[in-house]
Parts: sequence; structure tokens; C-alpha cells
Amino acid sequence: MSRPRLLFVSPRFLFPVDSGGKIRTTGILREMKGGPYEITLLSPQPDDDGDYQHELEKVADRWEFWQPSRGVARKLRRLAYLGHRLPVSVAADISRSGSELVVRQLPLHDIVVFDFIHAAVLAPDTIDTPAVIFTHNVESKIFERHAHVNDNLLMRRLWRSQWRKMLRFENDSLKRFDRIVAVSEVDRQGFAEQYSLRDVDTIPTGVDLNYFPFRSQGEPGRVVFTGSMDWLANQDGIEFFLDEIWPRVCAQRDDASMSVVGRAPPERLMQRARQVPGLEFTGFVDDVRPYMHRASAYVIPLRVGGGTRLKVFEAMASGCPVISTAIGVEGLGLEDGVHYLEADSSEEFAAATVRVLDDPDLAQRLARAARRFVEDNASNSLVARRFEQICDAAMNTG
Repeated sequence: MSRPRLLFVSPRFLFPVDSGGKIRTTGILREMKGGPYEITLLSPQPDDDGDYQHELEKVADRWEFWQPSRGVARKLRRLAYLGHRLPVSVAADISRSGSELVVRQLPLHDIVVFDFIHAAVLAPDTIDTPAVIFTHNVESKIFERHAHVNDNLLMRRLWRSQWRKMLRFENDSLKRFDRIVAVSEVDRQGFAEQYSLRDVDTIPTGVDLNYFPFRSQGEPGRVVFTGSMDWLANQDGIEFFLDEIWPRVCAQRDDASMSVVGRAPPERLMQRARQVPGLEFTGFVDDVRPYMHRASAYVIPLRVGGGTRLKVFEAMASGCPVISTAIGVEGLGLEDGVHYLEADSSEEFAAATVRVLDDPDLAQRLARAARRFVEDNASNSLVARRFEQICDAAMNTG
């Protein structure tokens, strides 16, 4: 008996796996590959000439690409889209060739999944195939938080304009799909409150427990953050940390050192790193695990964000004690003082970081409780099975 054919539309090429969204998506697809669905992946052509066939074979049975705009042309288009009716991040994903490829493939499949709300711009006005939208965030919430924390009047107005556009786009787009997938109960409630959407499915956040083994305590005084540094929310969080938190930590710990691990850190932050002893920005690395295993504390100083952050469970699986703002662990179901330490003000965050660095027993209690939590609640296999159930429901009701 043939398997149902699942079309998976990604607005980004999934490799290298260098962002939270790519990690989440590829983790689910790897676990679904070879299961009840035959998977076709559609995405933009890779940006480089790398050979990704081996990685693609792990997540899909077949794949096809469309040709996106590149380099300077893409950046100029993003500037031009400031006046577009859609938010810039969505308008930049408009692709005639991508939309045409989706239209050609839809009749050949039994169900379609669009990855991220942005991918909705690639869908036809009427989707006759049972359709699922996989939302990694409530995007409008992210835009609203950017507007709230930005001190620059012009940028605050810009973010508010983009927020209003995203509200309209999310509201119009989400109602076109048979099933909506959210990554947390917090996001599900957000969709209900913002858009009166009551039938939203949720999946837990997953982590590869074999890839992130538990280890004993790291180097004294060493702190780590991991995350894509071309994402504005991470830039804001790190600037907040360096401006208001890190000096307080260093004043109490002469041996304090820190690695900020993630692709494309902006030059202004790189310049700061050169002036601060013990601080490094690594840029892209093939493997974040050595940096986590060396550290004695993992910090998540985010003030902006939505969805759930995979980095939290990666650190917890690795045995690195976590200090985070409430936004940083939002939607994950963690308990402050048991699985991590929560701190939102700069004074509280610095004090919590120093506590973890100064008290190895506390650090180990947090680390072991956190590892148990992810073992019980956050395996990629569990997430994939839940995603398959949602696809089954879409096919039966779409």
C-alpha cells in the first residue's frame, strides 16, 4: 500500500542547520522520514555550491528548488519593501518561481505543510489540498516587543508599522489553512486572543538527546550564549547583556569569560569584543557542543522573541545550568529554581549568573533536574509523532 504524499514547503533552504527554525524543522523531518508519509521538500536553491545531497536524503524522499534573488539584489528588495502592504520579512519571500513550483506540485500530493507563516505568500489563493501551517512563533508578538524595547524613536515607529502589517498578514493567512501548528501553549493562547483562532494544535519543542550528551561542570567563571547573531532579537539581548549585566558579573568574578556563539555577528559587536578581555564572538561554528561543555553557565538575556527557543533544551540536555529572562524560556513549561534561574532586570540577572558560577552544588542540581526534564518531555521522536497525528487529522478533515 502506497504512503500518503506530503509536500513540505520551506521559505529557506534548510542547510546548513544554523538557526533555531532550521534545527526544529530538520529535527522533525528526520524523525518523520521513512515513516507513514512520503515527503517532498520544496525550498529555494542553496546559496552556495555545497553538496547537500546526504543531508537532504535524511529529511525527504525527494526535493525540488526554485531560484531566489541573491546578495545585493535581495538587500535592495528588502529596503524597497518598507512601503509594501506586507511586512518586510514576508514580502522578501515573495517568489514567482517558488509560487509556480508550489502550484505544480500541489495536485501531486495528499497534504501540504507550509513552514513558517512567511511561506503563506507562496501558496495559491485557494488551496485545494489539505493544508497545514507550521508557525514557529507568533510573529506579530516579536514585532510588538521590538517596538517596546527600542530606544530610537524612528526605529520604534518603524517596528510599530511592521507590527500592524504583520497583524493583518497573520490574521488573513492563518484562516486559510485546515490546521495550525503552534510550538507552545503560550503561542496557542496568543493566536486565540489575537485572532480568535480556537482550533490550534501544539507540538512540544524537541532536542536530539544523543547529540547533546550530559557532561560534568565546565571551566570556572566561563559563560556561553548560542544563537544566530543575524537575528535582531539575539542582537538586542546580547547588547543588553554586555551593557548592563556583564560588567556586574566581571566586578565579582575576576576569572569571568564569555563566548557568544552564532553566525554573522554585526561588526559593532565584534568591535566591542576586541575591547573587553575574556569576551569572544565566534561567528558560525560547525558544532556548538564544545562551547556548552566548557561553560559553567548558559545565559539567555532575551527581551524580544516568540515561539520557543531550542537553545534552552540544548543547554539543558548538555548539563549547562541556564539563567534566563522570562521571555527566554517562554512556553517551555520550566520551573524557576528547579530547572533554571529566572531573572529579568540587569541586577537580578547578574546576581543569578554569579550564584551559578560561585555555587557548584546549585549548578549541578539545576543541570541534573534540567536533563531529566528534557529526557521526559522533549525528544525529537515524540515531537515527530505528534506532528504526524496533526497531518493525519488535516487529511481526514481538510
